[in-house]
Amino acid sequence: MEIDAQLVACGWVVQDYQHAAVAAAKGVAVREVQTEAGRADYVLYVDRQAVGVIEAKKAGTTAQEGARGAGQYFTPRALISVIVDAMQPEPSDRICDPACGTGGFFLDAYRSIIERFTPLEPDQVAHLRSGAFTGWEIADLPARLCAMNLLLHGIESPESDSPVHVDDALRSDPGERFDMVLTNPPFGRASDSYEREDFWATTRNKQLNFVQHVVGLLKVGGTAAVVVPDNVLFEAGAGETIRRRLLHDCEVHTLLRLPTGIFYAQGVKANVLFFRRREGAEQAWTRELWVYDLRTNKHFTLKQNPLTRADLDDFVACYNPANRHERQESERFKRYTYDELIARDKVSLDLFWLRDESLEDVDNLPPPAVLAAEIAEDLQSALAEIQALTEALTGTADSDP
Repeated sequence: MEIDAQLVACGWVVQDYQHAAVAAAKGVAVREVQTEAGRADYVLYVDRQAVGVIEAKKAGTTAQEGARGAGQYFTPRALISVIVDAMQPEPSDRICDPACGTGGFFLDAYRSIIERFTPLEPDQVAHLRSGAFTGWEIADLPARLCAMNLLLHGIESPESDSPVHVDDALRSDPGERFDMVLTNPPFGRASDSYEREDFWATTRNKQLNFVQHVVGLLKVGGTAAVVVPDNVLFEAGAGETIRRRLLHDCEVHTLLRLPTGIFYAQGVKANVLFFRRREGAEQAWTRELWVYDLRTNKHFTLKQNPLTRADLDDFVACYNPANRHERQESERFKRYTYDELIARDKVSLDLFWLRDESLEDVDNLPPPAVLAAEIAEDLQSALAEIQALTEALTGTADSDP
């Protein structure tokens, strides 16, 4: 009953299926429940609603989070795996996720380190058990699931301080610096503006704020992989300012264009930015950006055709984690120089070159719901650009004598 004890230590009430009363407490873990996907070792309930599943008999005990959340688009496991495999965390790294959800990046980084470096030195084991992972999560429920996930893997203990802070990560600079940041910040509506001295620009675009925040979390020489929506790549105003500074102050070396159909919200267009923070210099640190297009002419769905790890194998091979300075262009992998990037309108990083066959084949168009979601996203991006222009013009008018 080791898992029972750990669940109780995390604040869950553990019950047998025959005697379950899911309204008995805010967090109830019910043993041995038959679900649509088969028998689960535990189903987690909060306020009578199932929010997660624990499959303890499989390799790696993991809480599989539900589809619903406060604006979060939970990261597909295949994508988490490929990001970690590309980043290759080290046993001594301090790893941060400022929007950690249920801890998917932490668990996969832990897996990767164990697989690649076993046997570990005693001090490395101690570090992985306590101190290697730090996260922020704005919603209480995912934070509880994350803390439980870590405990079930032997990371931290019920007596230690939780490595997961329940707070708005963007509120302020925590003062801590990390070797690696792996994160998929929440997409969605605009947030409040954050007046922070360490930010390059003030904006209500939550994702642009997270990009600035991630840079600040890194040590000099630290690396990051951040999932971002398309608007981060092309939004004007503050977006252009942030992209210019990012290309100058950091070594932005890889961009993975993700396909649609892999997140719970239909039509989401997202990417993964890979970069390293560098020390201050007059010359821009970005020399070239390699872009892998996994979106054009690729079609995935959550159930009928889900994204698998095999779908991303070619990206990892092109990324070449062993030596990313030795890369070769291919049909889906293309190199852009810094001069080419900086010369683009608004320094847009929305880069594509493959012919989209679906635009020429009306019988192969995405479902109407996906098209509607894409149109809505484009309209929201256009409104954001208009808002940025309005704020800029207002600022200019206020400064006129």
